[in-house]
Amino acid sequence: MTNTSPWWTPHVHADRRPRLMLRNAIAAAVRGWFARRDFIEVETSALQVSPGNEAHLSAFATEAIGLDGSRHQLYLHTSPEFACKKLLAAGEQHIFSFGPVWRNRERGALHHPEFTMLEWYRVGETYESLMRDCAGLLALAAERAGAKRFGFRCREADPFAEPERLSVAEAFMRHAGIDLLATVAADGSTDRAALDNALIKAGLRTAPDDNWADLFSRVMVEKIEPALGRGRATILYGYPISEAALARPSADDPRVAERFELYCCGVELANAFGELTNPAEQRRRFAAEMDEKERVYGERYPIDEDFLDALAIMPQASGAALGFDRLVMLATGATRIEDVIWTPVAAP
Repeated sequence: MTNTSPWWTPHVHADRRPRLMLRNAIAAAVRGWFARRDFIEVETSALQVSPGNEAHLSAFATEAIGLDGSRHQLYLHTSPEFACKKLLAAGEQHIFSFGPVWRNRERGALHHPEFTMLEWYRVGETYESLMRDCAGLLALAAERAGAKRFGFRCREADPFAEPERLSVAEAFMRHAGIDLLATVAADGSTDRAALDNALIKAGLRTAPDDNWADLFSRVMVEKIEPALGRGRATILYGYPISEAALARPSADDPRVAERFELYCCGVELANAFGELTNPAEQRRRFAAEMDEKERVYGERYPIDEDFLDALAIMPQASGAALGFDRLVMLATGATRIEDVIWTPVAAP
């Protein structure tokens, strides 16, 4: 918020309140949308043994104190994913979770340490069904907010138009002139030197200590993401397998995974997977992610063994997570995420 007065100051709240009321209306519409499709809303525990095992996600840690005074570290979840997948293993078929999650090291126009995530799963369905869900939710939010266009930082999109479907490889070629998959082997391993050379030819900076993932992210941030979701939303699919720790490989090309992200007006709104259900492969990927986290941040998170046990009996499914606050931002024309959060977390 640009206003220096606290959010609870009456005149500031009066300015914010119309968007907050639209937030409530959109939330009610979302719940109704899922109910009409026979989804069950589930409430997952925020306190988890592991907050997730992605290298660049940072969590809030706390302690559980037993009656005997023993202390055990727990974390506020960065996503309800592990808990939801345990429910799929237990026998649930179509579920959604709609509530707060916490991510440390994140604050800005599009980031907040506590935000609302909408996450849903479909057992026995492909991730293409989630693409259709995302298109429906965009239109639903626009309709409930009375918005004909979405806009953010001089970028606009029609929320009622069918989203463009663009592969990551196509996006790299279109927006950066880089043949991404030429740097990925059939077994999913990556060629750092080849991608480094491609970035230099494209006029992008590189550093000696950049690994392949660093180079990939630089192209995404500087060349691709700002160009996505203009005019209509973009579904960016087919991420390299190394950039999709929880997704299964594509049946069409083992170099890429069944992962897509939804973008609108250059803003990432959702992340979706055809879910990986191989616990041994999942363990290997988690270990690799935590090795990278330790390299970059000097810390690692535990692996939830209970989750891996559940994964062994989890049915084939697809799941998506959508940043609800960002969706409300676009639907209401807000410029900062705090403008659509009822009680923002106090800044240090």
